[in-house]
Order: sequence, then C-alpha cells, then structure tokens
Amino acid sequence: MSTSNSPTPRSGSRVRLAILDDHEVLLDSLSSWIGANAPDFDLVLSAHTWLQLVHSDNFPTELVFIDFQLKEPVSIEARVRTCRAAGAKVIVLSSLDTREARDRALDAGASAFLSKTLPMRDVMDTARAVMGVETGENLQKDWRPLPVGATQQSRPKLSHGEAEAFKLYVSGLSTIEVARQMNVQYETAKTYLRRVREKYAKANRPASKKAELIRRAAEDGYLE
Repeated sequence: MSTSNSPTPRSGSRVRLAILDDHEVLLDSLSSWIGANAPDFDLVLSAHTWLQLVHSDNFPTELVFIDFQLKEPVSIEARVRTCRAAGAKVIVLSSLDTREARDRALDAGASAFLSKTLPMRDVMDTARAVMGVETGENLQKDWRPLPVGATQQSRPKLSHGEAEAFKLYVSGLSTIEVARQMNVQYETAKTYLRRVREKYAKANRPASKKAELIRRAAEDGYLE
C-alpha cells in the first residue's frame, strides 16, 4: 500500500461531498443524516445515476461516496478511476461485503471500502480520516501530521507483521481476512492488531476503536 498520499489535516473549511446511490430512500437518508450530524462536510451533490453525477456543475467534489452495486453498465473500476482522475477521493459503500468487491474497489483507487451496515458515525469518521479533517468535537487533539524527526514515542515502531496487519485492517479487511491475506493463523493476526493498539496507547494516541485506528493510519502514512 502506498504511503505517499496521506491526507493533509485541515480545519475551518468544509469538505465538498457528493453521493452516488440509485436507492432513492437510502440516498435521502444519507443526505439528511450528514446535513444534521456532519457540519464539517458540505453535501453539494446527491445523484441517482452516474451521468447525473458527472454532468453536474458541482462535479468534481473533493470526496465522493459511491454505491458499489449501481444498476448501470458502468463498472466500479471506471467510476472510481473517473472520480480520481477528476481530483476526487472515493469511498465505496456496499451491501455486497465480499473480498472480491473490496479488492476491485481498492485496486481501482478507492480510499476505503465500507459496508452499508456500518453506523453513519463510523462512515463519517473514515471520511474524516481520508480527508484529513480536524475538528475539536470529533477528533483527538493529536489529529495532525507528525513533524519531521518525530520521536519514537509519538510514532510507534511497528514490526513488519504488525505494520502489514495494520495496513490491511484499515483498508477494510476483517481480522479473519487479514490472517488469510498474510497466510497466518487468526490468533496471530489478532495479536498483531492488539500490539498495534497497545503501542499507540502507550504513545498517548488512542486506537482502541477501528475509527481511531484509521485516524492513526492516516496520520502516520499507512492509509492509501
């Protein structure tokens, strides 16, 4: 996973967001939730079709949520790559939470692949991590880039196995899938992730929840 595109933390400006989902009720629900609970995002475009998205005067936005399973003959790869080429980052949301679907989205350049069963607060926490959003209400006070020459205490030293498990886990894989990808036992993968959390905790950078782990990954360049 590339570590050269870690987000630049930002404050005081709202992220311009677009959502593409052909389920009208779900689209309206997402839009309403974001409008009421995510003031750091400016939802400027809600589209039911791919053409509606790309032909809008508000496109491109900084970030696009894309439904994996659009009922259109445009592949997820084409949709993600088009958005990326236009300068937008992409988070793919899907009710089809399979390894194949995740790999297709991430290989095409999506920043994250999330199940639609996740609570919206977790989805938006991931969006903040991807975009480098800093807000006093939602993020820890250490949500900022590490300075050059940061001390060992600020940035935990991870073993090769811990770093690999960490990167796979924050990319959207479950612990079981991390173990399969690394060709290790489930308990080994679980131990790697536990050690990552412990090392960040010792550095006074909480990482007990997955959303916090994603923030730490973005801060330290592990999140693509």
